[in-house]
Amino acid sequence: MYFFDTQKHHLPNLHAEYGETEGIFTLADGEMIEGDLPNKQKKLVAAWIEIHRDDLMADWRLAVSGQSVFKIEPLK
Repeated sequence: MYFFDTQKHHLPNLHAEYGETEGIFTLADGEMIEGDLPNKQKKLVAAWIEIHRDDLMADWRLAVSGQSVFKIEPLK
């Protein structure tokens, strides 16, 4: 999650990497708004966001206000 990315996309988002590909996903709905992740990985990331949405949003709010974030179990 890149907390400094509020200027480019203007909404809470995260960056997911898979091999040489990357996707940028909104936290609100898990939609990929930029990138080239394969479909299988897009679906996995969207599902992970849905499961962890509350924690992700809480971390986003903490980070953009300069506070430390909590660790969230990564997608495996």
